Amino acid sequence: MNTRQQQILEIVNQRKSVSVSELAQLCSVSEVTVRQDLNALESQHYLKRVHGSAVSTESDNLDQRMQTNFLTKKLIAEFAASLVEDGESVFIEGGSTNALLARTLAERGNVTLITVSYYIANLLKDTECDVIILGGFYQKGSQSVVGPLTRSGIQQVHFSKAFIGIDGFHDSTGFTGRDMMRSDVVNAILAKSTETIVLTDSSKFGSIQPYPLSEQYPISRVITDAELPAEYQHKLEAMGIALNIVNL
Repeated sequence: MNTRQQQILEIVNQRKSVSVSELAQLCSVSEVTVRQDLNALESQHYLKRVHGSAVSTESDNLDQRMQTNFLTKKLIAEFAASLVEDGESVFIEGGSTNALLARTLAERGNVTLITVSYYIANLLKDTECDVIILGGFYQKGSQSVVGPLTRSGIQQVHFSKAFIGIDGFHDSTGFTGRDMMRSDVVNAILAKSTETIVLTDSSKFGSIQPYPLSEQYPISRVITDAELPAEYQHKLEAMGIALNIVNL
């Protein structure tokens, strides 16, 4: 994927639907070039083309996403919660599985949760746990904050564990994300060099997304489901990443 295609994908994911003519203006290229880029992006399942427009395939509706593979996500969240001790301060980045983790931990009460997700913060409003919500540029679709202010906030808070989501993992790319700014937030978390744990269902493995997560600061652990292919189990273990597989 070239730089222009990354720009196109970023625009489409933010706006959800953009016409070919507008993309051509925004990228300062011809509509023919845009159509070629869209064909390439669609062939890799990054977006869809509909009636002269490009449409995002990324769903930011967390309520809907939480219902997809709900039992698997719940089991992953419950296992992740078992790794957190009473009195710990932990960072929870965002996503449907992490939202379930936050709710599970909040019901215990004696934890402090730090997050960039206003969706998660709102989910915990009736619980007794302490919640620290960071500031930054508010992405309305994902209900999360991103950008320099968010990175600064991450640098100024301390936590013993961080739980993050991913959008893809492949041998050739490592861990990747769909959204440039949200991937930047994850990289700021990784730079803290604390214990960082990925919560994800196995469908993300084998997928390549545009924005790489930093390999300079390694991920500590992956928690996923039993559908994870053996080749990826071996790959994670070879990378020195602890792997926990939950079974239905």
